[in-house]
Amino acid sequence: MNEGPATALSPRQAPPAHGPGERAPAPRPYQHYVYAYPHKTAYEELDDAPALRDVWAGEPRDALALYLHIPFCEVRCGFCNLFTRVGAPDGLTTRYLDALERQALAVREALGDAEPVAFAAAAFGGGTPTFLTAGELERLCDIAEKRAGADLSAVPLSVEASPATATADRLAVLADRGATRLSLGVQSFVEAEARAAVRPQRRADVEAALGRIRDAGIPVLNIDLIYGIEGQTEESWRRSLRAALAWRPEELYLYPLYVRQKTALGRQEPGDAAWDAQRLRLYRHGRDLLLAEGYEQVSMRMFRRPDSAAQESSDHACQTDGMVGLGCGARSYTSRLHYSFDYAVDMREIRAIVDRYTGTADFSRAHRGFLVDPAGDEPRRRHLLQSLLQAAGLGLAEYRARFGSCPADDFPAELAEFATRGWFDGAAADAGLLRLSPEGLAHSDALGPSLFSPAVRARMSAYEPR
Repeated sequence: MNEGPATALSPRQAPPAHGPGERAPAPRPYQHYVYAYPHKTAYEELDDAPALRDVWAGEPRDALALYLHIPFCEVRCGFCNLFTRVGAPDGLTTRYLDALERQALAVREALGDAEPVAFAAAAFGGGTPTFLTAGELERLCDIAEKRAGADLSAVPLSVEASPATATADRLAVLADRGATRLSLGVQSFVEAEARAAVRPQRRADVEAALGRIRDAGIPVLNIDLIYGIEGQTEESWRRSLRAALAWRPEELYLYPLYVRQKTALGRQEPGDAAWDAQRLRLYRHGRDLLLAEGYEQVSMRMFRRPDSAAQESSDHACQTDGMVGLGCGARSYTSRLHYSFDYAVDMREIRAIVDRYTGTADFSRAHRGFLVDPAGDEPRRRHLLQSLLQAAGLGLAEYRARFGSCPADDFPAELAEFATRGWFDGAAADAGLLRLSPEGLAHSDALGPSLFSPAVRARMSAYEPR
């Protein structure tokens, strides 16, 4: 959730000039949520529209991640710039599932049978997958299993939901089909804050949805919360955190609020230093409270109960294993190409893209993406960035085994700057780790973007939000 467009990031081709012994001006702590690299705003039309059978030729396919994207929501939150539309009139969900099935068949054919094809993890995201009816969720699971070839009962399956759509019949389908994790977008248990974020909801309805999820018996419950909402205080933030903790969720995600272009909140003035300070203060308060309650910090955003079943993060794991994305907002990863469909935030543009997707007959080619040179700089950047943003850090021996070098040799200026700012845990080096300090984790949304390559920055800066 809360994916940020390129316009939130100022281009930076090299570290800013400053004198010997001087520290560069502190970057703003909230620049860009890096959950995948490169961002889809760096994707471009592929001139040759390569056939998927060629894209996947020679790629390992024995531990793939599978992601199915459902681009529908009952309401669009004020902060949301994800690829989703409100409502689905005139049988659109049926047409969308028809297209999803055609795409799944095309991808499975492209993967072929010359080598074993197996999926190690699956996820349904959006949008709101539980916007679909119980019967449509059954069909979605059938597409994942019977068309794409994933065994949902044998791999971790994560599903996103909203309080209004987490109904007993939908949850029963998901539990029966093997869902191991249900992520509920609550954002705030304080009704006034929910309204300020343009997410009107009653706390009683949220609590009822959480009760139904627990009754369904899905092993891992994740609750999403947002800090930095207008009018939010440490006291009200603590009330939301305590309300969430009352359910003893296996996971909690704490997201900083971003104001993005083309969203309902995007008409507000951009945040200033005072807002940055508020968000940092609330982040630290939430982090410290969760740590005191026995939760482990997995990343800047993610906290996990140590006694819960670990769920693999598909974005992090697919650094080394490929990902198959199905749906018009999904992306797919191979070692040489990241590809997806067109990207937009504006509702009219999204509706047009969804309509084009549902009308597509031939899904055998990739039309938009980012070419990666496996021997070049980008794989190193991606591995360093996505590993470093995890609290566990980066194993230096693993990095050397994969790339034949060490991060300090490949990215000396960036890592030296991080060290100067106190963003590294000095004690981790003895264990062969490059690991962020608590303050480094707090600044993940500044640290991550500083590792973007010049080529990615140029493409993101050239992208015109629509």
